[in-house]
Amino acid sequence: MTESVNKLPISVCLISGAEAGRIGKALESVSGWTSEIIVVLNEEVRDGTEEIALSHGAKVFREPWRGFIGQKNSAAARASHPWILGLDADEVVSPQLREEITRTMEAGIDPSVGAWQFPRCTFYFGRWIRHGDWYPDRVTRLWRKNDAQWTGIEPHAYLQVTGKILRLKRDLLHYSNQGIDQQISKIAPYSGDFVRHQLEQNKRSGAFELVLRPLWRFIRAYLFRLGFLDGWPGYYIAWLTAFSTLTRYMKVLEARQESSPK
Repeated sequence: MTESVNKLPISVCLISGAEAGRIGKALESVSGWTSEIIVVLNEEVRDGTEEIALSHGAKVFREPWRGFIGQKNSAAARASHPWILGLDADEVVSPQLREEITRTMEAGIDPSVGAWQFPRCTFYFGRWIRHGDWYPDRVTRLWRKNDAQWTGIEPHAYLQVTGKILRLKRDLLHYSNQGIDQQISKIAPYSGDFVRHQLEQNKRSGAFELVLRPLWRFIRAYLFRLGFLDGWPGYYIAWLTAFSTLTRYMKVLEARQESSPK
């Protein structure tokens, strides 16, 4: 019996920019047991990402950037199999998760089930982060085609699913490879759509949003969600979450002041 006979009816869908340095591990983790790999690549990328994707049997489509939500839906629309597995270039399906997905699908799936979610574990500062706001970080990434679509507020896309969402137990591995400078540099641009949404909803930033909400985010992550068990990385992650929250609401306040009559 050849390996292809055992492939699951899954289309793997990725969107990617210049990711030649890490997309190979992601593709390797799904090649050989899924039926199709689709990569929607930003049209300007010339770093070798396309060649790596093709070497793993992926179908590559180049498109102009249309945002995370639009790009992810474009990739999913190209899938030709009944199930879709969404993956990012810095994520790897662990052998344990692969086995769990295989057992689940081979056992048969109730028609009322629209999707599955599983925990995502991030490798950061030389260790796997297993507490705080970063874990279990359950993500819905395996869904029945035509039963879900990507939506949300850019850049935070999420799947809107028709049908039941059940849970798997094994981890999706996340190799973020982001240093402190890179993480901090993303806070301001990533907050842009949040600010626009708050303004459209006529929401304001007051003492609760600027003082209590950031403080609560730190306490929740570090104490109640046991972030202290992850050592100094857990401590930093908790403060980073608090600072990111404060920055978003301060930018709402700033935007309101700039738009008010002088």
